[in-house]
Amino acid sequence: MRLFGATLLCGLILLSLALGASDLSLRDLILTPEGRAMALESRVPRTLAALLAGAGLAMSGQVMQVLARNRFIEPMTAGAGQSAALGVLLCTLVLPGAAIGVKMGAASLAALAGSLGLMALIRPLPPTQPLLVPLVALVYGGVIGAVVSFVAYQGDMMQFLGTWLTGELSGVLRGRYELLWIAGLASAATYLIADRLSLLTLGEDSARALGLNVGLVTAAAVAAVSVVTAMVVVTLGAIPFVGLVVPNLTTRLTGDNLRRALPLTALGGAVLVLAADILGRVIRQPYEVPVATTIAVIGAVAFVILLNRERHHV
Repeated sequence: MRLFGATLLCGLILLSLALGASDLSLRDLILTPEGRAMALESRVPRTLAALLAGAGLAMSGQVMQVLARNRFIEPMTAGAGQSAALGVLLCTLVLPGAAIGVKMGAASLAALAGSLGLMALIRPLPPTQPLLVPLVALVYGGVIGAVVSFVAYQGDMMQFLGTWLTGELSGVLRGRYELLWIAGLASAATYLIADRLSLLTLGEDSARALGLNVGLVTAAAVAAVSVVTAMVVVTLGAIPFVGLVVPNLTTRLTGDNLRRALPLTALGGAVLVLAADILGRVIRQPYEVPVATTIAVIGAVAFVILLNRERHHV
C-alpha cells in the first residue's frame, strides 16, 4: 500500500510540475533558463506547499481524533481553523503593520485556545453517544466562524476574509510558503510521541496506570495541532476535511497504532491535497477552482458516509 501511494505521489508531483499557465514542458523546466526560473519561483513552491499542507493537516486530524477519542472531528472544521483565522484578523486590525511572524504567533495562540475550548466542551459528553462529538464540534466551529465574520464586517475586512477561510494555492510563490516547513516540523514532532499518543486510546486512567504523563502529552499534541492549523491558515487559508477523511481511511488499514498509521496518513494527506490542486487547475482552464472547494465536496460526502456507517454500528 505504501509503495503504491509513494508511486502515485511521485506521478502527481511530476504532473503538478508540468501543469501551469505557460506551455513549458518538464524538459523545458530542467534544460532552459526560463524554465528553471519558472520552476523555482512558482511550480516547485506550489507543489511543496500542497505536500506539506496535506501531510500536516492529515496527521493533525488523526492526533485530534485520538485526543477527542472520536474519529469524526478534525481541526479545520472543529474550531481550530476558525480560531486561527480570528487570530490573524484581530492581529491585522490591532497591528496593521505587524510582521508575518507576529501574525503567525497570533494565529497559533488563537488556534490553541480554540482547540482547548473544544476539548473542554466535549469532555463531559457521554461516550455512549459518539455522534454528539462531531455535531458539537461542527456547531462550535460554526459559532467561531460567525464571530470571525462579525469582527471582519465591523472592521471593514470582509474582502480579506475569503483569503483566510478558503484555501487555495494559486498565489504560492517562493518566499510565500516557507511557514509551512514549521507545520512540517510540528507534524514530525507528533510522530516522535506517537507511542505515547497511542496509549491515550486506552483511556486516561489506563494510560496513567501505564506511567504516561497524560497532561504533558496532551498539551504537546494540542500545541502541535494548533501550530499546523495556524501555519496552513496563515499561508494558504483553511482547507477542510483533509484531517477527517484521510485518518479514517488509514486507520482501517493500520489500526490504532499511531507509529504505523501516521506515515501512511501523511502520505495520504499529501496525495489528496496535491490531487485536488491538480484537479482544480484542469477543471476550468485557464481558471482555477480553489483546492478547499474541491476537497470540501469530497470531504462532505465522505463525512456523511462515515456518520451513517457509524450510526448503523451503534
